[in-house]
Amino acid sequence: MSALLPDASGFLPLPIAVLTVSDTRTEEDDKSGALLVSRLEKAGHSLADKRIVPDDVYQVRAVVSRWIADESVKVIISTGGTGITGRDTTPESVRPLMDMEIEGFGELFRHLSYQEIGSSTVQSRALGGVANGTLLFILPGSSGACRTAWDGVIEPQLDLRTKPCNFVSLIPRLRER
Repeated sequence: MSALLPDASGFLPLPIAVLTVSDTRTEEDDKSGALLVSRLEKAGHSLADKRIVPDDVYQVRAVVSRWIADESVKVIISTGGTGITGRDTTPESVRPLMDMEIEGFGELFRHLSYQEIGSSTVQSRALGGVANGTLLFILPGSSGACRTAWDGVIEPQLDLRTKPCNFVSLIPRLRER
């Protein structure tokens, strides 16, 4: 994180890329992608890039791989394609690119989601992970799920001031072997 420095309050703004995985969404009606962009900017982070790609394993992998290889992107958040239908392949697209999975992310997301939508949360295959020092969060396509994930897990973990620990403090060590 050589070029990234905390501000006077101790907050460290991060460049975050947002990917919407959908066969039907456009920039005009991508509510979930827009919500994530709005939330990350309101929190003080910057949008590194934003894309919409169809539910296609290779198109998802191509975009995510580029971002993982880009030293300036520290976090990738995708929305869509985490259900259990035949077209929902975002976890299968991204998981092989990960160096490590963060199991607790999906577990905590589903716990929070259960409080809002009950047993329907069992259909979500949300996951988190690390690839080439980049944090990845793979979220369901609904704006409600994106709000739950951002507000309840991602935003506090992307704040250096969150104690006793947060993901930001670990970014310099994510590439250790």
